[in-house]
Amino acid sequence: MKTIDELLSEGVDGKRVFVRADLNVPLADGVITDDGRIRAVLPTVKALADAGAKVVVASHLGRPKGAPDPAFSLLPAAERLGELLGAPVAFAQDTVGPAAHAAVDGLQPGQVAVVENLRFNPGETSKDDTERGEFADALAALADVYVGDGFGAVHRKHASVYDLPARLPHYAGHLIATEVGVLKKLTEDVRRPYVVALGGAKVSDKLAVIDQLLGKADRLLIGGGMAYTFLKAQGHEIGKSLLQEDQLPAVKEYIERAEKTGVELVLPVDTLVAPGFPDLRTKAPAHPSSVAVDAIPADQEGLDIGPETRKLYAAKLADAATVFWNGPMGVFEHPDFAEGTKVVAQALADSDGFTVVGGGDSAAAVRTLGFDESAFGHISTGGGASLEYLEGKTLPGLAALED
Repeated sequence: MKTIDELLSEGVDGKRVFVRADLNVPLADGVITDDGRIRAVLPTVKALADAGAKVVVASHLGRPKGAPDPAFSLLPAAERLGELLGAPVAFAQDTVGPAAHAAVDGLQPGQVAVVENLRFNPGETSKDDTERGEFADALAALADVYVGDGFGAVHRKHASVYDLPARLPHYAGHLIATEVGVLKKLTEDVRRPYVVALGGAKVSDKLAVIDQLLGKADRLLIGGGMAYTFLKAQGHEIGKSLLQEDQLPAVKEYIERAEKTGVELVLPVDTLVAPGFPDLRTKAPAHPSSVAVDAIPADQEGLDIGPETRKLYAAKLADAATVFWNGPMGVFEHPDFAEGTKVVAQALADSDGFTVVGGGDSAAAVRTLGFDESAFGHISTGGGASLEYLEGKTLPGLAALED
């Protein structure tokens, strides 16, 4: 895989360089609530601009279903990119149409343009190779060189991620090179003890990675909504807590496998419960109570790990040489149920080991809860991509960047 460093050594002055970024930032009423993904692509965009390239940045945002939708416009992301670069960024109101061509044709060396949401065109996400290829051809007409730097999208077989690199000289940007290097540290020659903390709502989203990690990790900590399916598999009553009943057979099998293979599988010993899911808009007090996992009332819902589990998980993380964390321990968006996630994040921040926050809600939680990002070894920009890499899958966007 050639990297941007090789491209820069070859020279990019005056060349149109297409950067497939991941500007899929969260928006609230058109305002960006977390610009982490924009900041993550800055080193690549700035390096190219400083070297005299005409930089064309493209990304998806949300799921607009193949047609323009103002709610998913990349304009706020383009404006924020300009603020972070400290220089004007041109914005094209289409992706491959007249506005895009005019914006690119108007670039001087060292300038940057952002084209509109790639998913406004059905060819971006089409399962039909021909339709995707036609859109990739249209994108290729905007550039001389391709730089892949949207790590959060590399697990998608989309036109701008998979098909476009085949049509242009292609290189990995700084972000993708960093992300792949980090993931190799989690899969090859891992420093031990290797501890993995998994949370989030659905156990079905994590089964494949648990399957792989049972052969690699020394210790697995389970939290979040997915923990209640594990607790149910152990025979506990879980009240109104989240349950994926169809996953119980697989979860039971994994519990047995962990015991046989010597992997320490650590589950909550207590939980915070409330009569129902909290109001995340008003943040009204939910009046939670802490109960042991074998004493969850039938009319209560588990929404965070309890105080004893927090102590237990912090202790299980303390001696780790390598840590991977993906998924919050509870409904961290509400102050009454944020402490479990906060304790796990603090344990990683305090660790002397190599710590990786696996993107998605985990990365959002770190920022929401006010942690200094430099306290962690790495904060990934791609939760789904990270998990699929750890599952041993071939990621289309990485395969496309190989020579």
